[in-house]
Amino acid sequence: MNAVEIKNLQFTYKNANGGSTFVMNIPDWKITKGDFVSLLGPNGCGKSTLLRLIACLTDLKIGSILIDGKNILEFRRRELAKKIAYVPQKNFSIFPFSVYEIVMMGRTPYLNLMGFENASDKEIVDEAMNTMQIEKLKHKGINEISGGEAQRVFIARALAQRAEIILLDEPNAHLDLEHQVMIFNLLKKLNEDEKITVLTVSHDLNLVGIFSKKVALMNEGIIVMEGEKSEILTKDNIRKIFKIDSAVFPTNDRKSINVLINPNSFINSTQN
Repeated sequence: MNAVEIKNLQFTYKNANGGSTFVMNIPDWKITKGDFVSLLGPNGCGKSTLLRLIACLTDLKIGSILIDGKNILEFRRRELAKKIAYVPQKNFSIFPFSVYEIVMMGRTPYLNLMGFENASDKEIVDEAMNTMQIEKLKHKGINEISGGEAQRVFIARALAQRAEIILLDEPNAHLDLEHQVMIFNLLKKLNEDEKITVLTVSHDLNLVGIFSKKVALMNEGIIVMEGEKSEILTKDNIRKIFKIDSAVFPTNDRKSINVLINPNSFINSTQN
């Protein structure tokens, strides 16, 4: 069964004069339930926009997006929030919420009519904070902590949401190496143990090659290719999409892919 199915999607950004500045065209794309897919591509190719469309945070005028076979526009907001958790690339709050309050927001779809959390909600929030190693920040304001710490807070909020699908836009942004690996290890565990469908946007080819199951390459608003990571993360495909040379080292079982970038080829490509 497909967790996400896109049909005849077209999306256009308009400039101040009403002209189109960017066009996304995805006639058919499916994410199987329980998959772990990483979406790769150069900046400005539409990756973040696609995640926002799937999360129903950007209006889709042409085409349709189905979640578990149901059109996303037919879901009530609370119902959809139990299906999809979304972690954006940039998080900020104009209000001085505490870290605990931000994570508790993940329980909003489950709160009673009075809007009060119960013991179960508190337990789930505490578990999410412990998982993301932010329990010591519990009483701090979200605007008082570092960008990397805030990133972990908003991922904890997504975990507390207990959704069936989790969308993450560059989840390792602002994180040190330890926590980058921790996040992808966690995503892999959620995917394998709890069968959560994961779709993540990333620029880290090595983390994708180690932890993801499948890879989709996007360029200029189009899904150029998709498949098993061993089929997609090749030096030819990397050169075609990112305009750089690389060496690709798959393990014997093809469960991990390591990518070594040639910096000289990058320098030459920018000069030409």
